[in-house]
Amino acid sequence: MSSSSAAPHFTPSRWVGWLLALVPVFPPLYLAAFGALGQLRTLPLAARGVLFFFAATQLIAALFTPQPLLSLGLAAARTLLILAMIAAGVYLRDSRNLRPLLWGQLVIFATAWGYTLLTQGFAGVQERLGHPYYYVVSLGLVAVVSLWLVMFWRGAAAWWRWSAGLLALVTFVAAGSRGPLLALGVGSLAALALSGRQRRWWVMIPAALVVALAAASSSLQLPLKPLDRLLNDQTSGREYVWQDAVRGWQTSPVGGVGPYQGGPYLTYLYKDGCQLTPTLQRNKIECPEQLSRWSSVWLIAHNAWLHWLLESGVIGLSGLLGVMGYALWRSAQQGDPFVLAVLFGYTAMNVVDVVIAVPSPHFSELWWVCAGLALTHRRSA
Repeated sequence: MSSSSAAPHFTPSRWVGWLLALVPVFPPLYLAAFGALGQLRTLPLAARGVLFFFAATQLIAALFTPQPLLSLGLAAARTLLILAMIAAGVYLRDSRNLRPLLWGQLVIFATAWGYTLLTQGFAGVQERLGHPYYYVVSLGLVAVVSLWLVMFWRGAAAWWRWSAGLLALVTFVAAGSRGPLLALGVGSLAALALSGRQRRWWVMIPAALVVALAAASSSLQLPLKPLDRLLNDQTSGREYVWQDAVRGWQTSPVGGVGPYQGGPYLTYLYKDGCQLTPTLQRNKIECPEQLSRWSSVWLIAHNAWLHWLLESGVIGLSGLLGVMGYALWRSAQQGDPFVLAVLFGYTAMNVVDVVIAVPSPHFSELWWVCAGLALTHRRSA
């Protein structure tokens, strides 16, 4: 659609920008999205139908779990949170309104470098850069999101964009996470191929640069071990977790074992007990006893669809596939490069991790917000 016929850019209130900037630092602030639930009524009929199907399948699946009452309550809470995030995307209307997230994410990167260097020195970076409450893989994915925000920023170039992009890139490299590298490559390719604008080959520069550095690290003996991990083909035990997830699902194939109740079935992970982030563990900070009893809640199957199958069975998974497929199709129609990068990049990373399950330190919620952006009437200018 031409820019002359595109809808005018909507700018939300200033306090919304401040809220978005603070969300990465204090993730519970995203609960403010519940105030936008009424926005779902403005969606096209087809989109509302898809969301109704998704919500209905999650609740129906809960009735076929070993503990239906508990599962129904948890499924309702999770589904409502997801719908609130989608509604937030509908309210924001345009991915440009997500720009304030970048400032909070830069604070997270600075905190990660400061905490790791102050407590562990450069040896901590060699073990992989970490953060007190962002897991290493999460930190890498947030760095990828920041790179996309910088690359797809529409407007005049500025020195701070180069600085922000550089900080995000070095944070991504130091985190040494292969899943986020997959997200970066696939998401950037999707934005390049489907945005409908003049081909911007430079969007592939960050992914190409990281791959080139990783490929050269062994021959040049670069003194940064996280680089070596980026092209490592080891699964880090994921195949055992996948097997556990399938065996757990087989105990309750129709409705699964219930939302947030799959941990005990993932025996490969469950046997290790409660664990905090690797950065805190290296600093000898143990999991509090009060938290230990809930440690299984955040264990994941390291594949989004297997994880959903374990917790919600074939009924719940059908709803997830429906809403994911519809959001991906709508994003390809609209052609917003940032939305395309997030939706397709996250989807690729979901093969080896679970980056759409809520709650999280804001990165999973972002996928659903971008799904809301994709479901709106608006087409890219």
